[in-house]
Amino acid sequence: MAARRAHKQSSSLCAWSIDIKSFAFLHLKAHSLTICKFHISHTMHIPSLLVLALSSLALAAPPQTKTRRATYPAFSSLPLTTPGPRGNAWGLYGADDQLGTLNQLTPAVVAAAAGEIQTGHRVSLDWPLNVPRLGFFGRPPVVHTVIQNGNNSMSDTLELNTQSSTQWDGMRHYGYAEEKLWYGGRTRDQVLTGDTLGQNHVSEAGGITGRGVLIDWARWAKANGKSVSPFTAHLIPVEQLRAAARDQGLKLKAGDILFLRTGFTEAFNKLTVEEEKALGQRPSPDFIGVKPAKDTLEWLWESRFSAVAGDAPAFETASLEGAMTEAEYALHAWLIAGWGMPVGELFDLEKLSKMCEEKGRWSFFVASVPLKVPGGVAGPANAVAIF
Repeated sequence: MAARRAHKQSSSLCAWSIDIKSFAFLHLKAHSLTICKFHISHTMHIPSLLVLALSSLALAAPPQTKTRRATYPAFSSLPLTTPGPRGNAWGLYGADDQLGTLNQLTPAVVAAAAGEIQTGHRVSLDWPLNVPRLGFFGRPPVVHTVIQNGNNSMSDTLELNTQSSTQWDGMRHYGYAEEKLWYGGRTRDQVLTGDTLGQNHVSEAGGITGRGVLIDWARWAKANGKSVSPFTAHLIPVEQLRAAARDQGLKLKAGDILFLRTGFTEAFNKLTVEEEKALGQRPSPDFIGVKPAKDTLEWLWESRFSAVAGDAPAFETASLEGAMTEAEYALHAWLIAGWGMPVGELFDLEKLSKMCEEKGRWSFFVASVPLKVPGGVAGPANAVAIF
């Protein structure tokens, strides 16, 4: 019996042995490759080998810096920089960061998003640059001039406000009003110097490119007997966004680019010139949008969107108590100045809605590269969804 036990222990011991002269593994760093190699005896046990390998890996790993966090923090941990404005995530991607939440669009995330391309169908997400005809919030419409250079040659010029039609609000667009600070704690003077927080950094990094998702709230509201009032300060609560996504069978992923259809574009396209003019002359700029609230912000943060966009003039409800003021949970302040998140407005999501319904899926690959203007504040989206 003792002999059998000894044989069993010996067999178990042999099972943990490795019969190689050396073992090597690769440790990848951000810009270099480290090869760690160990010389191993015939009788070295696997547990010992693992301890050796893990110890070496720990020694080879780059040290964590105080300017960049290793993990994605919970919403409850905001603000990250204290003292600092409410809700800020400054320092999450480094003290000198210029991309904000777009840092989540890593090569691996974008490569995975390419799997959304299955049929090759493409949908433009932009309004024509001359729509709206009269502009919102006092922004003049585009002026397009065609120049005849000769009998067989033409050129043209554009004079436009970069937020007059479909556009992304960049990080220069909005700062915390009370503290007078922009993303990363930059002052007004810093933001106005050089190309700090300019849209050119977004374009240089490859734009807003990855997995897009559409929450078709307007479609959901109609199916569930909810009223849709695009030309009022209609508040869309976050629980309805969750419900719409759930009913669509939409599973969100970190780095997703969110598009929200409120029904604004559909209603606006039916207006006459006179009705459009009257809309812009109202004393309060009331338009439908997401309800600015703590639970809205928590959902946006925890969903880890890299960017958000909608079809209305402001992603959040536009009113004297919403995007137009410094209310406690004003999304413009939290998203743009606090998190460095691009906010898209006036996107044309009508064809996208129909394509998603036809395909039976509400996710797709999206590519959007804003104008590469050094120090640009905002810019046309030039966006396309690919299925």
